[in-house]
Amino acid sequence: MEGVGSGPQAFVGAAEVLHEVAGPVFRITINRPDKRNAIHGGVVDGIREGLRRAHAHPGVRVVVLTGAGERAFCAGGDLRPGQGFAFDFSRPRIDYAEMLREAQDATLPMIARINGACLAGGMGLAAMCDVAVAADHAVFGLPEVRIGLFPMQVLSLLQTLVPPRLVREWALTGESFTAQAAQAAGFVNHVVPAGELDARVQWLVDRIADKSPTAIRRGKAAMRAIGSMSFDEAIAYTEAQIGLLTMTEDAREGLAAFNEKRSPRWTGR
Repeated sequence: MEGVGSGPQAFVGAAEVLHEVAGPVFRITINRPDKRNAIHGGVVDGIREGLRRAHAHPGVRVVVLTGAGERAFCAGGDLRPGQGFAFDFSRPRIDYAEMLREAQDATLPMIARINGACLAGGMGLAAMCDVAVAADHAVFGLPEVRIGLFPMQVLSLLQTLVPPRLVREWALTGESFTAQAAQAAGFVNHVVPAGELDARVQWLVDRIADKSPTAIRRGKAAMRAIGSMSFDEAIAYTEAQIGLLTMTEDAREGLAAFNEKRSPRWTGR
């Protein structure tokens, strides 16, 4: 199944993570509602495979990441023996961290659809997305200190999203907080009643999917690149990037459409 049809099309894969294409959207769903969509190796593998499939699919414009059911987006790592904290110390990189790296390098926009509890490693999943929409009943938190751990990998993303004082409070106390507090902290873009969650996600999809795929692809890469640059480095890099963008088919089409007062026909090139 490679084409994009008029209705949803599901990839056949591991039941723990579902992949579905519907129009311009590639939806990745953690499908462990009985475990509050907790993370283990199979979940990480399923998300990584979903990102690869989404980027290989020519019709996809947006990735939506969510959890099955209404109780949890993702409640963190599976704490059962041999599950979420089964590390192979002979390997220099951890699979969860590799997933975060791949998400940071993604050139498709990613939306977190937070339908319930978003805790610990689940905070990392939400943070690795570009935009987050939460149901108003969702609960957030970094409870790792309660079990003698610390949100080490999640901190790598939170430090660029949330004021440092708040990150420290969340990580040191392990206390949970509301969706409204997450929005006030800048962690979540939109908070809506649960019944309006899909409509708000679709609202965002509609406002992204009709824009230039080339501009978004190169723009996301640029935002990633300048994240560790000084102002002088970033302005030098971006002034070169804007020149390159003007040479793309999408830029030429966008300018022509503007001057001809018509909708652009994007090629993604």
